[in-house]
Amino acid sequence: MHPAWARHLPPGVEASSVDLLAARSLPAAWVRRWAEAPERPVVGDVAGWVSGAELEERTRRVAGRYRGAGLVPGDRVVMSAAASVDLVVAHVAALRAGLVVVPMNTAYREREVAHIARDCRPSAAVVDDPEVARWIADARRAPVVACGPDVVLADGVADGLDASAPEDDAMLCYTSGTTGAPKGARLTHGNVLSSPAALGLAWRWERDDRLVLALPLFHAHGLAVGLHGTLLAGASAFLLPRFDVDPVLDTAREQRATLFFGVPTMYDRLAKSPRLDELAALRMCVSGSAPLPPALWERINDAAGVAVLERYGMTETLMTVSNPYDGERRAGTVGFPLPGVDLRLAADGEILVRGPNVFGGYWERPDADADAFEALGDDRAPWFHTGDVGEHDDAGYLAIVGRTKELIISGGFNVYPREVEDVLRAYPGVADVAVIGTPSDEWGEVVTAVIVADGPFDADALLAAASEDFAPFKRPRIVRVVDELPRNALGKVLRHEL
Repeated sequence: MHPAWARHLPPGVEASSVDLLAARSLPAAWVRRWAEAPERPVVGDVAGWVSGAELEERTRRVAGRYRGAGLVPGDRVVMSAAASVDLVVAHVAALRAGLVVVPMNTAYREREVAHIARDCRPSAAVVDDPEVARWIADARRAPVVACGPDVVLADGVADGLDASAPEDDAMLCYTSGTTGAPKGARLTHGNVLSSPAALGLAWRWERDDRLVLALPLFHAHGLAVGLHGTLLAGASAFLLPRFDVDPVLDTAREQRATLFFGVPTMYDRLAKSPRLDELAALRMCVSGSAPLPPALWERINDAAGVAVLERYGMTETLMTVSNPYDGERRAGTVGFPLPGVDLRLAADGEILVRGPNVFGGYWERPDADADAFEALGDDRAPWFHTGDVGEHDDAGYLAIVGRTKELIISGGFNVYPREVEDVLRAYPGVADVAVIGTPSDEWGEVVTAVIVADGPFDADALLAAASEDFAPFKRPRIVRVVDELPRNALGKVLRHEL
């Protein structure tokens, strides 16, 4: 009997032959890819292209610099910088050296940076903003090796590279939770290898593919899918520091790109451009990180003849579900489980998953692990509770229809109300607060603060203060003042009534 994910496999590939962990780690697989075609361009930006041979040499040299600075396997390295070839080299070198990369949003402010630094206790920081380096050092209260994405440190001996095992930690990715403060999801080398290996099969990712990558490299979509998948396939990617419609389309044409990955906000802007039909020159356009409205999917398909491939995943699981490459891609659905992924729906519709892509647990949070995982009567790995509610249509396509967690998704980034509420409660004039998402055609949702005021209240002052305490995607954009928040008999805020 074939597993459900076998429908994603290319013709001639049998499910029994699929071993997503055969390479043991991404760095080991990447080095082999570069040796196969050393002169092929692999990663480029406005400064030019870098070949496989150059990547091997540069990442080896930077790995030696990490070693020379005293870093050892298992040490955490915060990385927060705009996308560039230099940042790719710094990231890959860290993984080759057995270090644990902690990607951090470049928009984070001091409060958010300090929490991560105190929680994961990094030994080094690769950042492009000296102020961020200072925030990390102040919060860490211990020596931190700080440098820019070019990693200008003294050279050292790069020995024992590419030796990580599948069970070793590779990345610590912070994701907000209902308990307020973000917590670190421990992604092993097996996790970060299996996900792009599955995508390579499902999406027919080949050496001749070229990706226009305008997603940030601190987010799983850009980093663990876009970059990692490109390197594993032996393909190439051109990096843009930000998304703008014309530069993306210009780059796609000039670089003869075949792939574009984006979030719904990006597709909304592309759909409003008179150049939308240029997407038809690409082999595949993928959307993720937030639901793609069916009406937007239809508009792009009707105007440009492009059936955007929507997929589903999250920080803790990386990629889990995808619409098929071959066959119908259904608007409003995310398709079928990817190779290696088991998926089931709980009695209440919550999506449960397990597989080699599912993370190893939260950093120093056994309480969170106990809530997140559940063994359901067999001796295999426990199931992870995604917090998303799904349903299958008549053909088995999965649709995301709701959430069990109080999550806001704005521009493809997750915002948990509790974190924002805990900070807003300390602002002058705020007696009580609930944070909700208000629908937005462009952003999906915008953060909205519903305030019970304690005397005179200045909404503009709250918005100004929030700009100092939160990254832009977490900041309230709308403030509503009410006499009281609706609550149930146990005191829980009834957000649906807001």
